[in-house]
Amino acid sequence: MTPEPEPARRYTADRLRALPSLIGSAPPLDMAALPRDPVTLFETWLSEAIELGVAEPLAATLATLDVDGLPDARTLILKGVDDRGWAFAGPRSSRKAAQLAAHPAAALNFWWQPLVRAVRVRGHVVEADPHESAADFAARSSAARDGLDPGDWTLWRIVPVRVEFWQGETDRRHSRIVYGAAADRWTRVITGKAADDAREGVQE
Repeated sequence: MTPEPEPARRYTADRLRALPSLIGSAPPLDMAALPRDPVTLFETWLSEAIELGVAEPLAATLATLDVDGLPDARTLILKGVDDRGWAFAGPRSSRKAAQLAAHPAAALNFWWQPLVRAVRVRGHVVEADPHESAADFAARSSAARDGLDPGDWTLWRIVPVRVEFWQGETDRRHSRIVYGAAADRWTRVITGKAADDAREGVQE
């Protein structure tokens, strides 16, 4: 007689709760040196991730909306960041491109687990100049260019309206530094342990 197959193991809430979390080691936050704009702080955090050997520090999850308004997400590589926004690329013939054409907005999430740090970027999406897209395509390896049409390769940028820097804390008073776009300047809100340390937590 063939034995009955064992029931599939399900990850119940109790099993999931038993798994460790926040097992990295966060660098100290210098609240007195926080910049007025999120690009500068992102560059600092990215540099620390690179210097401390975080694997794939440029990998991020990009979330978009499809034509029905349902969210979609995928992992890709950051192509650059400056005052114009956070850049990423892909084929114009891709599902991602079709979704951006229908809804030119997106969110980008970085998770640097060894540092217990995440960065969330959300905003409007604009297509880069064709020359920039061509330059990015040309910079790819021959293997990465194989099968792709140079005219199909496209560079986009998220022009942020909100950028959140999150640092996990073992006591769960997670630090959040949130930049919001307002006219010609950035507002900044600090909450959690970082706010306690800086004795602030209100919008500037």
